[in-house]
Amino acid sequence: MLNRLVIPARRLLPTHTFARGVSVLVGGTAGAQLLAIAAAPLLTRLYAPEDFGLLAVYGGLLALFTVVASGRYQLAIPLPETQREAAEVLALSLAVVAMTTLLALLLVLLGGKALAEALGVPSLNHWLWLLPLGVAFAGGYQAVSHWAVRTRAFSALASTRIKQSLALLAIQLVASPLGGGGLLLGHAAGQGAGTLTLARPAVSAIGEHRVTAAGMWAAACRYRKFPLLSSWSGLFNTLGKQLPPLLFAALFSPVAAGLYALAHRVLAMPMTLIGEAVGKVFFASAAEAHRQGELGQLVARVHAILAQLAIPPVLILIAVGSDLFALVFGERWREAGEFARWMAPWLYLVFITSPLSHLFSVMERQGQGLIFQSLLLGVRVAAIAVGALRDDLLLTVALFSLGSAACWTGFLVWIARLTDNPPRVLATATLTALGWGVALLAPLLAASWLAPVWLPWSAALLLSAVLLGVRYVFLLRRAYQ
Repeated sequence: MLNRLVIPARRLLPTHTFARGVSVLVGGTAGAQLLAIAAAPLLTRLYAPEDFGLLAVYGGLLALFTVVASGRYQLAIPLPETQREAAEVLALSLAVVAMTTLLALLLVLLGGKALAEALGVPSLNHWLWLLPLGVAFAGGYQAVSHWAVRTRAFSALASTRIKQSLALLAIQLVASPLGGGGLLLGHAAGQGAGTLTLARPAVSAIGEHRVTAAGMWAAACRYRKFPLLSSWSGLFNTLGKQLPPLLFAALFSPVAAGLYALAHRVLAMPMTLIGEAVGKVFFASAAEAHRQGELGQLVARVHAILAQLAIPPVLILIAVGSDLFALVFGERWREAGEFARWMAPWLYLVFITSPLSHLFSVMERQGQGLIFQSLLLGVRVAAIAVGALRDDLLLTVALFSLGSAACWTGFLVWIARLTDNPPRVLATATLTALGWGVALLAPLLAASWLAPVWLPWSAALLLSAVLLGVRYVFLLRRAYQ
């Protein structure tokens, strides 16, 4: 009976390798995304903005450790031609994760209280014991998930996303009486659920190929650019993204960090899930496309798909972001909607370019990636400094977002040149997607900007959502052909 259901379902998947991989990952993560989105309005009523601020600060610290947890060696796992060499890189990645976890534990034991007070959230000290646990789970997941990418186990990756969301939401809902600590416990539980699921085949591969210390050392030397250059690039990128919640808590208040964190979470959550799925499949296909001289075509196709998906939600947020946040999450989150209006163009550019950032690894140009991330970090620090000097939180968010958007625009132009794509090719795809977005959202834009009495913005939003759904169905069917 099960085969009668599974076999026809498999026939519905696209036959093209790239589209099929994206479909499996996106399809599997769609459930996780819907769970998180559905639970968000409930969480915002169970937890206060300062609770989300506590989660944002903890998440920022964890992200800084996680980005270098494996020395970025996990990015090299899909690259070797032989499975044995790839298993050696995998073992090396896990060994570095263990060392990073130990460093996180020492930090918590020796300076946890001072760190929490410096960040403006003394209550975090009671929950910092979760930091080394989170580093072990998140760093381990990075390594084993890239092994799954190499073996094209996309269905397994998709299932981990669902398990992560279920574990995270279940703990956060049950543990709400603990305040912000409940959010932190759920975060750690989600990472653990995903890591343990993928660990078995990855660890089995290490044993099957009889990985030795000598082989791991050879892999460390062969791919030394990843820790020497790519790790700094990733650290600067993550630091730039985590600066707002960390500095908003220290310079303004935990409430400010919580408002920003919710806005970023709502915008980044669907973009991250879909963009990460596309990025993993792109990484798995890009190395082969590069060897065959077809990388430029692949980049153009991926950019066009992402632009069509992302522009309509961006236009919705710009038009009615504050009203939408107040309606969905409660009136006390209206200011987060104002943040979202400024953040939308920046996160759109991140969405369409971050999957393509794997080109730094595929083409082994980590030095150029480091330069870009250094520039991006400098712009973000300057934006926050100006906003803090003016003591204006909204101005700080606006400057941070616009500066980031300008940098990512330059990065997109650089990608076009690197892959021999004329800028007009990517520009044409963007303008086409923008035209479709404006047309589909015409009722909402008219209700928001012209405010006719006969067309409330909520009704216009529903009508535009229906038109947008029809467009997405068309794009999905075209991808499956």
